[in-house]
Amino acid sequence: MKGLIHIYTGDGKGKTTAAIGLAIRARGQNLRVGYIYFHKEPERWGYAEHGILTKLGVDIFGFAKKHPHFHKDITADEIRHECLEGLGVIKGLYRENKYDLLILDEINISLRDGFLKEDEVLDILEAKPENLELVLTGRGASQKIIEKADLVSDIQAIKHPYDVGIQRRKGIEY
Repeated sequence: MKGLIHIYTGDGKGKTTAAIGLAIRARGQNLRVGYIYFHKEPERWGYAEHGILTKLGVDIFGFAKKHPHFHKDITADEIRHECLEGLGVIKGLYRENKYDLLILDEINISLRDGFLKEDEVLDILEAKPENLELVLTGRGASQKIIEKADLVSDIQAIKHPYDVGIQRRKGIEY
């Protein structure tokens, strides 16, 4: 089976949720799944889906957990270094041919916010093993990244509870 490149982008809720749904579906068919996240702090925000994914046999890796939006004490150079470390791990996983599906959660944020360069992400897409299904999530996917993808979902916010002051809810937003 030829693996495709998916992009889940836009300002609406559900990009990571869609990727996790795909991971669950893939595991249900005994596919090997890896999940790499950028700019998320499970220890701080309690992403419960990581525990479920682990129980399902999904390998999880995290890079550049902090973001200057939430942490004023971290520099862009530190974040870039951690993002590049993540790219190195991705390339290593490619060589190992360890997964049928690999999710790069919020990698578009790394690119949008300047921690990764567009050519670096395009190189990851170009180097993708032919049989690997690859998913990139996060707001602000660039036009060149979108053009390289086989499937692009632009998830738009039409109405959101945050707009009327409803805060994130356990089990729904995290």
